[in-house]
Amino acid sequence: MDFQTGPIRDASRAGDYGRVIELARKARHMTQTALGQALGLSQSAVSRLEKKGQGDYSTNILEAAAAHLAIPPALVGLADGRSQAQVKDGSDDMYRRTLLGGVVAAAATSVLSPPRAADAADSGGGQAAALRLSTSAYRRLDGSTPSRDLYDTVESHIRLIQSITRSASGDGDRARLAAVGSEAASFAGWLAWDKGDNGSARSWYGAAIKAAKSADNPLLAAYQTGTLAQFEAHAGNGVEALNLARRARRALGDRRPAVADAWLSSVEALGHAAAGDQRAADKALTASRSLAEALRGAEEPPPWPWVFSFTPDKVAACRVTCGARLGLSDWVISDDVEALATGHAKQRALLVLDIAAGYLAAGRVDAAFALASRALEAGLTYRSGRIVERARAMRRALTTASPPKMVRDFDERLHGVYL
Repeated sequence: MDFQTGPIRDASRAGDYGRVIELARKARHMTQTALGQALGLSQSAVSRLEKKGQGDYSTNILEAAAAHLAIPPALVGLADGRSQAQVKDGSDDMYRRTLLGGVVAAAATSVLSPPRAADAADSGGGQAAALRLSTSAYRRLDGSTPSRDLYDTVESHIRLIQSITRSASGDGDRARLAAVGSEAASFAGWLAWDKGDNGSARSWYGAAIKAAKSADNPLLAAYQTGTLAQFEAHAGNGVEALNLARRARRALGDRRPAVADAWLSSVEALGHAAAGDQRAADKALTASRSLAEALRGAEEPPPWPWVFSFTPDKVAACRVTCGARLGLSDWVISDDVEALATGHAKQRALLVLDIAAGYLAAGRVDAAFALASRALEAGLTYRSGRIVERARAMRRALTTASPPKMVRDFDERLHGVYL
């Protein structure tokens, strides 16, 4: 896509950032509904965003839309020319918006304009911005790149963050860099998990929590603790998951954001399902759904580190996963359940395996392994140990001396796979 000339450039120069987003979306053959799902917005909210003209825009929404559509940030007004000296010390939301809206976007404009002379001295704030931008770029690559290919690079990226943090001169700079390190460590945890290396994943998530605490950011620390709880629930450690979720709630206190409450309720549901407690899982899902519905239609973006809104569809997907763990086919099977399998290919494959487990619990073996075969293909394409191991676990759940052809074909596909 040519961002240098044409209608997109004209709309950007006119300050009509909604039009920039609309043109980029259409060029990528994406519907408003699909973009809304990625940004945590309704289709009508995306429509209003695109027709906003020269009005005031949410910086967080512009950031998310630019990242998802691969729009250079400067084209949606995220490079405002403010110098680092104008940024106040601290790591609050206003600082982050200024940081990402100015320094980070300025780095991205290098493809659009001649480079300026480097500043005489870079501050920790500018370094944090550049490092966070790199982490975000790696996250976007995750959707189309095997985790095994990204892992070593991200490890090197984390070592760089650690080195710069050690040499930072001010407490404010160290706190911002620690927050960046927490984000990168959490991503490394996800990559290790996807590779099937649960031990390394657990270590990275623990490091993410420790770095968030060093940053003196309770919201980020609670988020990372909840992420570890989610990992433990998927790993089958229900009691540990519930303990971690309670710890995250205590860190946030009574004034926790609504999106955090809704998300943590879904994490608790996963923990109860891993522990085999159907009643408690159902209660947590009901609470999560109620909170998510209250969030529906909210114009304000969720607070960082929550990037996307928590929607009822996400609760429905969580219910599918809980149902798969509990062997409850009625929680899993419905006419439109596959519509919940959103996100990139690896994320979709994991939910499809949960749906397949529901069909297997209902005794519909051919349907179950037809779905599982689709998910396995994604696992093999992206060399995802997590997907392949989940496929193997599903196969072990079927005990029969004479498997049907669909299952024999599945076995043949699994044979000789070493990830």
